[in-house]
Amino acid sequence: MAVMGVQVVVSLLAASLMQNMAPHCSLARWLLCNGSLHRYKHPSDEELCALAGKQRPKAKRDRRMNGVMEEKPLSVPRDIDLHLDTTPITAVDALVLRYFLEYQWFVDFAVYSTAVYIFTEGYYCLVDPQREMNIGVLWCLLTVVFSIKVFFMVMRHYFRSEEGGERSVCLTFAFFFLLLAMVALVIREDYLEFGLEPGLASVSSNLENILKPQGWEWTLPIAKLTFKLGLVALCSFLGACLTFPGLRLAQTHLDALRMAADKPLIQVLLHGSFLAPVLVVVMWIKPISRDFLLHAPMGKQTVQIMSDSAYNTTRLWTIVGLCLLRLVVTRCHLQAYLGLAERWVEQMKKEAGRIPVLEIQRKITRIYCYVSVVSLQYLGPIILTLHCTLLLKTLGHHSWGLYPEPPPLPPAATAAAAAAPRPGGEDGEDVRAAVEQITGVLGGIFTPLFFRGLFAFLTWWVAACQVVTSLFGLYFHQYLAAS
Repeated sequence: MAVMGVQVVVSLLAASLMQNMAPHCSLARWLLCNGSLHRYKHPSDEELCALAGKQRPKAKRDRRMNGVMEEKPLSVPRDIDLHLDTTPITAVDALVLRYFLEYQWFVDFAVYSTAVYIFTEGYYCLVDPQREMNIGVLWCLLTVVFSIKVFFMVMRHYFRSEEGGERSVCLTFAFFFLLLAMVALVIREDYLEFGLEPGLASVSSNLENILKPQGWEWTLPIAKLTFKLGLVALCSFLGACLTFPGLRLAQTHLDALRMAADKPLIQVLLHGSFLAPVLVVVMWIKPISRDFLLHAPMGKQTVQIMSDSAYNTTRLWTIVGLCLLRLVVTRCHLQAYLGLAERWVEQMKKEAGRIPVLEIQRKITRIYCYVSVVSLQYLGPIILTLHCTLLLKTLGHHSWGLYPEPPPLPPAATAAAAAAPRPGGEDGEDVRAAVEQITGVLGGIFTPLFFRGLFAFLTWWVAACQVVTSLFGLYFHQYLAAS
């Protein structure tokens, strides 16, 4: 309490509310079970037999009494006049969904994490606590870690598939994104302005002051190379995890546009949400974003439309706004996915031959049972992008532009103040002083310049992966799948 003060109380309150209110009030459950989403019910054996003009199938007991012991699968013609009934998804229906509990916990945690972050931002604006740790950063970091864990859980499900095609797709895109990440890291800051190289240079300079007296300065190039290799590996892993979310997004985008053919406003929102990652990628391409706004050509002269800090603030608010836009059209994408059942039935009617009744029922039921997985694939990249942006703002010492923020202490002064000897005291005070000294030294090494480059790159990378996979998904679903 002495270290974090009010923030730890709010954090514990948020954790308690999340645990106790989840059975009664959950945004994740409301998104699926508020009655606006309709699932397609699979037809019964009797309904399919009636449509095929066949007799109602006998029960196993009747067949045994008649001396018929063979189990022949019941089948119907593919071109039967089948129309599926719909029903709203309720909380009881959600109990059978695959990964529903994981989906509910992850989305609710992201909501509470955002609420805690908003509180800490207001708290720092009003009180300006210099010696307190920003606990909202810890919540955001946990959300980023849980996002990656959720992506890995879904990707592991594809790897366990019996067909094996999904596994090959993930490995292919992982290798492709490995190459793309290496290319992105070697591009100069004049074109992609992450600020990663200046951040690594500041870390190397601070580490050199610590390692040189010990004779360990030779480890600095190895540490820098290790960090870049680890970052490339993380980018490849994220690219593989975001492959199927991007492919699914392209499919639901096309289906949602068909469903909203007579709603131009919804179509505009859908197009805007689909192009949101493209805009995020463009905002870090310096010649067509920052340079254009800071040195806008007006005839023979150049005019500065906004300052550097104003551009950084505008970029933060733009990303937050685009995330909110994508959240607005969540229901359209989920309903478009549930509509795959009807589309599959229409495609089945165009084919010849017979099909087992059980296959029809399994296909329609499987589409509904995986709606929570599709929700994770849609909401996961949004949550990851949003919280990387929040971390970029706080750890990178950017500003929201809503209130004046005092300039942070220089790293050298912070490290010197943390390393300064303190008078002896009680054991509790000694532990507290040791913690403050360690955090001060780490804060002197990992500067805001480093965090600014790291989280700017991660935010850009998540958007770039979505752009690549969703555009490939558009090509696949419009041309390859149709053929």
